[in-house]
Amino acid sequence: MSIKVLIVDDEKGMRTVIKKILERSGGFEVIGDTDNGEEAISIFREHRPEVVFFDIEMPGGSGIEYAKVLADIDPKTIIIFATAHQEYMSDAFQLYAFDYLVKPFKVERVMQTLDRIKKLNRPAFGDGIDKIIKQEKGLDKLMIKNKEGISFVDTKEIVLVQREESSTVIYTKTDSFITSISLSDIEEKLDPSQFFRSHKSYIINLSLITKIYPYGRWTYIVKLKNTDKDALLTHEKYEEIKKLFSI
Repeated sequence: MSIKVLIVDDEKGMRTVIKKILERSGGFEVIGDTDNGEEAISIFREHRPEVVFFDIEMPGGSGIEYAKVLADIDPKTIIIFATAHQEYMSDAFQLYAFDYLVKPFKVERVMQTLDRIKKLNRPAFGDGIDKIIKQEKGLDKLMIKNKEGISFVDTKEIVLVQREESSTVIYTKTDSFITSISLSDIEEKLDPSQFFRSHKSYIINLSLITKIYPYGRWTYIVKLKNTDKDALLTHEKYEEIKKLFSI
């Protein structure tokens, strides 16, 4: 199955170049291209591409700001900035961009990035982490207000909490709860010995980690028990987890 790609660049020629590189690499399908950030968001919502190439300086707005909107809709979106301006690299790091290509870039450089994307579904990070953290508080619950009323969630049942579709979603072993409460507010209510802020868009249950493997240059994927969902982990947070589980 092809990996869906959206290209956002104000230069038509550059959009054509990226399309040709994607075609040469194989395994990718361009579902749209545009020179407009607002249109990019609309295309993204309709087609949900896994990969988005973003220019940064465009008429009508910054590619960084538009990319933040897409990342809030789906934090796992692979965002690749392709720009002639190196000075925005630190902003891209803060967004956890998958890669940052400086124009004019070499075809081989882009091909390396595309190869890494195609390998993402082939985990190669050893056997993961299997240490279990026990918690015996029994009645710990979160009170979650949403459109349906108030839900009470057993914290010991929470697998992960993530930003999704501009809302916060709490996933338990058997259910999910959508709320407008911020991730930071929920983090404050959870036991830090069991729950870990792995990324600006994710909180994970440490006792349910089964595997960690590379995702981008600065991020990792965390696999968890009792869910088909996974989470992102920054390099900085990965170093913290290594210390937590070291013997």
